[in-house]
Amino acid sequence: MDYHNSQRRDLDVSVHFYAYEQVSKPMGVEVLYVTQGALAADVSTAISCCGLLNRGAKKRTDLFFLNETAGPAILIETCFVDSEADAEVYERQFDAICEAIATVLGGNDVDVILPPATDEYSVGGKVSCFGGPDDTGVSPSEGLAFIYSVDDAPQLFLPFQPEGTTGLARRLNPYVHYVACRWDYGLVPKSEMINHVALVRAVETGIAMKAFPADWGPHEDTGRVADISPGLMDDLDITTDDEVEVIFPYMEA
Repeated sequence: MDYHNSQRRDLDVSVHFYAYEQVSKPMGVEVLYVTQGALAADVSTAISCCGLLNRGAKKRTDLFFLNETAGPAILIETCFVDSEADAEVYERQFDAICEAIATVLGGNDVDVILPPATDEYSVGGKVSCFGGPDDTGVSPSEGLAFIYSVDDAPQLFLPFQPEGTTGLARRLNPYVHYVACRWDYGLVPKSEMINHVALVRAVETGIAMKAFPADWGPHEDTGRVADISPGLMDDLDITTDDEVEVIFPYMEA
C-alpha cells in the first residue's frame, strides 16, 4: 500500500480472482468499490461482454486496499478461478478482457478485440416473485408473454383456474420452478422459449436450480432483473430484492 500511495496516479486498481467452491457452472465477474460505483459498474459490464456473467458493482467498506489507498480505487474480481466455465472463458478471452479494462479506464483510444457472439442470455441483479393464485400484483385476467394456453406448458399450471380469475398468470403453480426475465427473443424466439430451461443461481446462498421460462419481465423501472416463482424463491433460500444470476438457455455439460 505504501508503494501505491507513493505514486502519482489518478486511480488505483487491484486485480484479483474470486474462489468459492469447485463448480462447472459460470459464476462471473464483479468489481468492488467504496466511492467509485459508476466506474466499477462500467468495468464489470465491459469484462462481462467477453463472455462472463455480470455480477456488477458491489460496495465493500471492509477491504484494506479500498480503504487505505489515498485516491480513488476499484478492486476487480475478474472471475471465479474454481469455476470451470469461468476459467475457460478467461483463458480464451484473456486479451479481450485486458483490452476491455483498458478501454474503460483509458478512454476510447484502445482498439477492443470483440469477443465472439454468445448464444446465451445471462443477467444478474435483484429478484422478486410472481404468479399463482395469491399474486395480487397481477390482474385476475393477466396472461403470459409467450404461453397462450395451459396445454402449451401444462407442467407450469394448477389443474384448476383459481376462483375469480381468468388469466394464466394467476393459474401458475407457485410451487413449480419458473422464471421471467427480459429475454432476448433474437437468441431464442418466442415460439421456442418453452422448449428450454434456465439456470437461476442465488448469489447469497450459492444455490442454483433450473427453472422453466414462463413470462417476459419484470419492467425495467422496478430495478429488478428477474421474477421467479414463490416456490423457487423458497428453495433458493432468498427473499425479494436479493440477487440472482440467470443463464438461458441452460444445457448441462
